[in-house]
Amino acid sequence: MTPTIRRATPKDAAAFARLMGDPEVYGALLQMPYPSEERWHTMLSEGAAPGKPDLALVAELDGEVVASAGLHAAGLALRRRHAMMLGVSVGKGAQGQGVGTALMAALCDYADNWLGTLRIELTVYTDNERAVRLYRKFGFEVEGTLRGYALREGEYVDAYTMARLHPNPPGIAPFSS
Repeated sequence: MTPTIRRATPKDAAAFARLMGDPEVYGALLQMPYPSEERWHTMLSEGAAPGKPDLALVAELDGEVVASAGLHAAGLALRRRHAMMLGVSVGKGAQGQGVGTALMAALCDYADNWLGTLRIELTVYTDNERAVRLYRKFGFEVEGTLRGYALREGEYVDAYTMARLHPNPPGIAPFSS
């Protein structure tokens, strides 16, 4: 079954809280247990503010939100406007069904063809082999290993920092008169 990909809205807050409340999901991310619907409502509302380059997407199977993904500004520094951070979360029951691939394709298309993003960055735990394979499929390369990056279930774990440069950066045709 092909997932439906669409922009997330504040109405998806309950679905985000449910997805991010799954130990299989938050254990693979920097999320915390017991997420609140109110927090997700605020985050989704703020991310959709005019002038923000952020993009939050959801994937649905049979009308149910089973995954989310997003692009976010890499920071406030003006000299980093060319870079975006990427994040993907796929519920356990939807893994291995092309959902992550569909979300990654949508994010890369948006970054490449609509934002003019030169560099997409992410971090991923070194033991999340499925996610690393997905990111490599879209041209991401490991740029480094971050030792003791995050606390997960009482242990510090390592993460890779990965990035993808635009495969065909936009240009402008020579002027012709």
